[in-house]
Amino acid sequence: MQPYFFPYIGYFQLIAAADLFIVYDNIKYTKKGWINRNRMLQNGKDVMFSLPLKSDSDYLDVCERELSVDFNRDKLLSQFKGVYQRAPYFAQTFALVEQIVRYDDINLFRFLHHSIVKTCEHLGITTEIRVSSDININHDLKNQDKVLALCEAVNANAYVNAIGGMELYLKETFHEKGIGLKFIQSKPFEYAQFGEVFVPWLSIIDVMMFNPLDTIQSHISTNYELI
Repeated sequence: MQPYFFPYIGYFQLIAAADLFIVYDNIKYTKKGWINRNRMLQNGKDVMFSLPLKSDSDYLDVCERELSVDFNRDKLLSQFKGVYQRAPYFAQTFALVEQIVRYDDINLFRFLHHSIVKTCEHLGITTEIRVSSDININHDLKNQDKVLALCEAVNANAYVNAIGGMELYLKETFHEKGIGLKFIQSKPFEYAQFGEVFVPWLSIIDVMMFNPLDTIQSHISTNYELI
C-alpha cells in the first residue's frame, strides 16, 4: 500500500485487518494523489493540508522525494491547533501530531513511514509493518504482478486491499497462486464535529480529535466488510 500523510480511518482498518502490512517506498510519487496531503475540518468544511516538497523530477519514487527546505512545521501545527483546539480530545491527539510533524527527516518516505508507525502505536494497532524495497523480489514488476511477488515472498495465503483495488486485481489470478483476495469496505462512521453537519472521509486526525481511543479502536476492528 502507498504511504499517506495522516490518511483516513479506512487505511488503519486495512493495516489492522492484516498480519503483515507492506508499505511501498519504491513506487512513483503521484503529484495529484494523496501521498503528501489530506483533508481536515475548518469552519464546517473540508480543507486541504499538505507537506510541501522540494521541486524535483516527476519520475522519482516516493523514497527519492524530499520535503521542502521551506517546510514550516510550526505553521502546519498552528493550522491544526487553530481548527481543533476546542475538540474534546485535542490534548492527547495534538501531542501525537506534534511528535509526527516535528520528526527531523527531510526524506518523504521516511517521514511518512514514521507517521504511520506512530499513529498505529497510538491506536494500539500491532500489525507488523515492512517496507517493500526490503523484500527480495524483482522490483521492476508492476501493479498486480508486483503484489503477487510480494505475497509469495512473504508466504502469504491471503491478500487484503482497499475497495478501490477491485478494478485492479483479479481473484482468479490470485487463486491460481494459492492466495486468497479480499477487499475491505469501510462502513459509515459518523460522529459529532462541533455540533455542525457531519463532514465525512477526513484525515485520521479529525477522527482522533473527536472520539475516545476505545471508540476508534472498535471502529477500526469491526466496522467494515471483507468482500
